[in-house]
Amino acid sequence: MTPSQKSLAKGSPAPGPVPKGSIRLYSMRFCPFAERTRLVLSAKGIKHETINVNLKEKPDWFLEKNPLGLVPVLETPEGQIIYESPITCDYLDEVYAGKKLLPSDPLEKAQQRMLLEHYSKVVPFFYKIPVAKRNGEDVTALEGELREKLSKFNEILVKKKTKFFGGDSITMIDYMMWPWFERMETLQLKHCLDQTPDLAKWMERMLEDPAVEETMFSPEVHAVFYKSYVAGTPDYDYGL
Repeated sequence: MTPSQKSLAKGSPAPGPVPKGSIRLYSMRFCPFAERTRLVLSAKGIKHETINVNLKEKPDWFLEKNPLGLVPVLETPEGQIIYESPITCDYLDEVYAGKKLLPSDPLEKAQQRMLLEHYSKVVPFFYKIPVAKRNGEDVTALEGELREKLSKFNEILVKKKTKFFGGDSITMIDYMMWPWFERMETLQLKHCLDQTPDLAKWMERMLEDPAVEETMFSPEVHAVFYKSYVAGTPDYDYGL
């Protein structure tokens, strides 16, 4: 894997072809959606290269690859393009050998995808609450809603009596959920886990996972990026 490079902005030359035997990830180092794909690449040990994109000043060649202008995007040596985080992750799991992250049983796979749909309703709170706080609004009701949603995920772990959401080892759904939990401290939302002990234990176990260790940033680093992002001048290359 080539080390992450500084982000490429508008006016930068388009990267050359993807090397044979590799796959390319277009990413942004602090994007939680792109982190999902980085987690899967790491967990499966897939040979890849990463090209980081300046999402404020997107290069034209990047918009040709994904007109939505979002990361993550995968590009194969044959020039095929895959985007949207769950789709890129499913693709990697299906195409590459090694540890399988999606269950082989169709019902279990469907259950993980339904759980991901439920989780997609949680994600907006990680954005809404900090914005409301910055605007000086009372966030009690919003935090109450987030607590309620997180308690449902806690209940799932209690009922299943497993360490992770798909069983006693990490599967795809855990990686799909993780990036926002990694940012909870930075977003000042960790207190919303006060009444979800099983979810808190899940977080502790996730922190011990090699793929999580390889892809994550410390709360301090997240805080520096987040401050720059809120100020409207995101420092995509912080720490490089």
